[in-house]
Amino acid sequence: MRAGMDSNTPKGERIAKVIARAGRASRREAERLIEAGRVTVNGQKITRAALNVTPADRVTVDGRALDAPEPPRLWLYHKPRGRVTTTSDEQGRATIYDDLPEDMPRVMSVGRLDLNSEGLLLLTNDGALKRRMELPSTGWLRRYRVRVNGTPDDATFEPLRQGLTLGGERFQPMTVTLDRQKGANAWVTVSIREGRNREVRRAMEAVGLIVNRLIRLSYGPFQLGNLKPGTVEEIRPRVLRDQLGLKDEDDGKDAKPKSKAKPKPQRSRRPRS
Repeated sequence: MRAGMDSNTPKGERIAKVIARAGRASRREAERLIEAGRVTVNGQKITRAALNVTPADRVTVDGRALDAPEPPRLWLYHKPRGRVTTTSDEQGRATIYDDLPEDMPRVMSVGRLDLNSEGLLLLTNDGALKRRMELPSTGWLRRYRVRVNGTPDDATFEPLRQGLTLGGERFQPMTVTLDRQKGANAWVTVSIREGRNREVRRAMEAVGLIVNRLIRLSYGPFQLGNLKPGTVEEIRPRVLRDQLGLKDEDDGKDAKPKSKAKPKPQRSRRPRS
């Protein structure tokens, strides 16, 4: 008797929906996995998604039980201005999750970029990896290209290089380079290791400058590069393991990541609440 077809058992749910809710893939991607013969139910390979399963059924994807933890994965995302780094927004503003393609699993951001900031944001499917990468003790350098209103000289930034205390909060010394003056604005490169809330903006305000554009270029070893706004690119499993010192888990193939995905503005792949 096929799973979900016994009249004495509950109706259950469509298998693609169950796979998606487990965070293994979107429903559409789950359907493709099924069609490719990569899903089994109770030890039998299935190739059609028109199947209901119940909690009593044993589902595997690529040989891994559905309730087994997924290997850690990491994506680069180019956050545009005007996106909030939350799963939902009371004011109805667009979130970063509105950009993500349909075949993305449920992900969470590593740190945040505020509404008007842009550039590199890391996304992961693994909560432990997220917490590890956010820890100040990791000491990873975050590098920013910053445009400020004003005409600073190199000495303007000396307090930032020494380390500021604002409102009782101590900021570690920053690396600050004055790149060029263009009209009423100056471009500056800033590198920090902590990533406190609005740290760069607050530090610039402390020396009399207002930030009117802020682009994160890198986070530790991961670079924004030529990634277009609103698109994502997955880090290869082997690169991720090498950079983070993760165990060499059996993650199948070290395949090339999918090509950069075009944003789908009306779709949302939000993590569980």
